[in-house]
Amino acid sequence: EQTVATMMAFEQLCFEDRPDMVVVVGDVNATVACSLVAAKLQIPVAHVEAGLRSGDRRMPEEINRILTDQLSDLLFTTSRDAGSNLEREGIEPAKIHFTGNVMVDSLMKNLQQLDCAAVSARVLGTEQIGRPYGVLTLHRPSNVDQPELLEGWIDAFESIAKRLPLICPLHPRTGKQLEAFGMEARFSKAVTVIPPLGYLDFIALMQGAKLVITDSGGLQEETTVLGVPCLTIRENTERPVTIHHGTNQLVGLSPERLTILANQVLDSGHSEYGRPELWDGKAAGRIVDVLERFVESREPWVQ
Repeated sequence: EQTVATMMAFEQLCFEDRPDMVVVVGDVNATVACSLVAAKLQIPVAHVEAGLRSGDRRMPEEINRILTDQLSDLLFTTSRDAGSNLEREGIEPAKIHFTGNVMVDSLMKNLQQLDCAAVSARVLGTEQIGRPYGVLTLHRPSNVDQPELLEGWIDAFESIAKRLPLICPLHPRTGKQLEAFGMEARFSKAVTVIPPLGYLDFIALMQGAKLVITDSGGLQEETTVLGVPCLTIRENTERPVTIHHGTNQLVGLSPERLTILANQVLDSGHSEYGRPELWDGKAAGRIVDVLERFVESREPWVQ
């Protein structure tokens, strides 16, 4: 229903505004909905963050990525492995442009303007200033829809929190499942639960963390740039560059393994991490250069 509603509204918008190009980002339902409408109306489509693949078609995002990339005229990739994925799927190399990561652009620009210590004090309370902590985010169905596994995660969080307090901005979906399974009290005892945070507050919180535990996609990238160790509680990742060149480790769906890896991170202390190629805060400029050349070479759309 969400995808169809987006398509209907966006089609009307295209007839009203007559865009020369439609630029879509990421892998949400609106990404594939708007791409499909534009392709049917013969409007060129550019996909920012193209070519990411987890290999798991049980994830709705994976379907959205694959379909959007097949419909796109320009594909902007964040890493070289993403370009290889696209070529394997038959995308013409001339359509693929390795530009870097706009999420990194956003992160670096905002960090320059942000007093992270002040934000963290406001979010966590002044009594937490100077105290080490970890950040936890959890929302995927694979982690929160099965009571046995969710209980196992809580066991692991409880064990890790004995060494490092965990702060969890609680996702509404996770809160709903914890309530349904009668696990709210136990979860709140294991970790410090706070309301969901806005982008700026969250990146400030994350920058000060000793460890991030997550099942998110974007956090794998942001922790890599921030140099914060990240443990991803998923069986796969569409961002392998964060494992090969960053701070990320893939845990799988094993609470026992999470506990082991968390203890290893805490035992090892700070390490120097690299940053993936072209994750330099200049991706948007490269994308705009390609878009300008493409649009200037085409006739305006007439329907």
